Amino acid sequence: MGHRAAIYARVSTTDQSCERQITELTAFADRGGFKIIGIFKDITFGTKTNRLARNRVIKLAQARKIDAILVTELSRWGRSTQDLLETLNRLSGWKVLVVAMNGMTFELNTPHGCMMATILAGIAQFERDLLSEHVKSGLAAARARGKKLGRQPGQRPKSNKLTPRVLEALESGKSYRWIARDLGISKNTVTDIVKRNRENS
Repeated sequence: MGHRAAIYARVSTTDQSCERQITELTAFADRGGFKIIGIFKDITFGTKTNRLARNRVIKLAQARKIDAILVTELSRWGRSTQDLLETLNRLSGWKVLVVAMNGMTFELNTPHGCMMATILAGIAQFERDLLSEHVKSGLAAARARGKKLGRQPGQRPKSNKLTPRVLEALESGKSYRWIARDLGISKNTVTDIVKRNRENS
């Protein structure tokens, strides 16, 4: 094939298969005739994931320095169904493929890719609806217990803790609206965080 490829692995601190992922993907690249441009690895700490390596891969794709991204499985690439769909769409616009080790190639501008995009979009909508139902149910239960919701007078929003995540998402090309929805904050909060960061830079 002769495609230029980036190997991407995502592991947790308790995952012992990090080197195995890379070894298997390297062998897979060799069998497929891919030219490895770089090997990138992100590590999950509990529920928090450092995605700096994935951001570097996306920048390579945007700069047209790679033709494919090799992963052991699609779940290693996407944080969520919505995130997966959005990044696959962006990569498709740059003519960059995501290839899983089982041989499946994800390219959204093909008939197979369009079908997969439709399925992913449906799953993403289902996840959003399910999350919305859970939030509404939780709020209703909290109100029933007499809990006061929302920011109380004199309280300041805890946006400082979210600043790194907002800036990382912004750097990866996410919109203010997407970031707000993903982090469960308002779009105005996202705007304030970005504004404060620019003022302090």
